Amino acid sequence: MTPGAGPGPGAQDGPEGAPPAAGQRTRALLSSGFGLLGPRHGRHVLTAEEVDALALPIGDDGVVIGVDAEGRPAVLGLNRPTPYDVVLIGGLWTAQVLALRAAATGARVAVETGRPQAWVQMLHAMGGGQNGLAVYEVGRVPPQGASAGTPVLVVRDCGMRPPRGRVASGPWQAVLTLLPYLSPVAPRLLRQARLVGVQRISPDEALELGRTLALPRRDVEALPALADGFTLWCADRDRQYVMTRPTDAEVGLLGTPRRMD
Repeated sequence: MTPGAGPGPGAQDGPEGAPPAAGQRTRALLSSGFGLLGPRHGRHVLTAEEVDALALPIGDDGVVIGVDAEGRPAVLGLNRPTPYDVVLIGGLWTAQVLALRAAATGARVAVETGRPQAWVQMLHAMGGGQNGLAVYEVGRVPPQGASAGTPVLVVRDCGMRPPRGRVASGPWQAVLTLLPYLSPVAPRLLRQARLVGVQRISPDEALELGRTLALPRRDVEALPALADGFTLWCADRDRQYVMTRPTDAEVGLLGTPRRMD
């Protein structure tokens, strides 16, 4: 056969009936991992040392609540198959930003509050309760029917002494309780919480909270001087300072970050 000529009469496709050159090419492709060997090829295997050397920016899915000290996104996974209670000792502004961002991820937000007027503008901006947010009086939150397809965040904005809620945390239903300051009911709520966020508080409150949460001295001393928009998030023995940066839309709706309401 001359170079460039096609296969002669009687030539067959495939390794068995192909000319020697074609069969060699087929075997070469198969032995190099083309189509069949795939992941079993050595190029797809890493040693344990190589895996340890990988540094991938992987985090939990959830609500971006701000950035950490290195400027990396801080993500809070609120939608969980197990009960999840969060206590925020801080301002209404931060709670409302969290509610907005939770709704943006597809969660339904139910707000239990004694000051519905503080949530009216946000409610109207989100379509009057038709697009993921509803506001209820204290003690009037109905069962939400949370599921994996329709997770729920219940925000309890009930003042210094929130009563025990009718709707508790459960599968796919997280509860965020907002406390403006420490109060006599705070120890009970903190014991139940899986996550605690603390914004600027007084030195005496910082000392008391430091004993309750076993905070190191540097955190106790830092809490009274936290700037607006900063929160210390505590889970078990993990602690992280986060700065919440509002978007332009959030600034237009809620204003700039503030600790006091």
